Amino acid sequence: MSRRATLSTAELRREAVVDAAIDEFARTGYHGTPITSVAARASISPAYVFKLFPGKVSLFVAALDRAFELIEEALSAGASRPGETDPDAILYRMGGAYAELIADNRLLMVQVHAQSAADIPEIAAAMRNGLERVTAFAAERSGGSAEQVQRFIAYGQLCHLITTLDIDASAGEWAAMLTQGIRHPNRM
Repeated sequence: MSRRATLSTAELRREAVVDAAIDEFARTGYHGTPITSVAARASISPAYVFKLFPGKVSLFVAALDRAFELIEEALSAGASRPGETDPDAILYRMGGAYAELIADNRLLMVQVHAQSAADIPEIAAAMRNGLERVTAFAAERSGGSAEQVQRFIAYGQLCHLITTLDIDASAGEWAAMLTQGIRHPNRM
């Protein structure tokens, strides 16, 4: 039985609102997205959004939390080769799974917009918590050293930069240096 099949109507609507929030916040950011846009995308009234979430900050935090859940799921799937014990190999596969996930850049853009709204304490805390979860998962699942996990996270941040700015190796020597060895499927 799927998770959605066991949820109440309110829980299903909450999930639909979070999904809509990811779409809207990815497109126009925290500051540029009115609740009315999220409500329209979710096909419900703004009043019902406020019934589910006390305010825009809590809705953004829920969207960011969902993004990190999906990131952890992708990393887990990437690391799931049975019998593999080499930390670098596991982290490499996790990185490939993440690169595929952010080819559809909505989850990436939610993270980028969260960083731009980090002056809001709840958003900064949610971003730190998500990064903590991903870092802890990468360390535990790969068995890698602190240096290996740091490099994995650093490459992830470089992937964010390359993806958000659509940097291609053909853009010049500087771009070739930044993109060397970085894998990215075609963006959606």
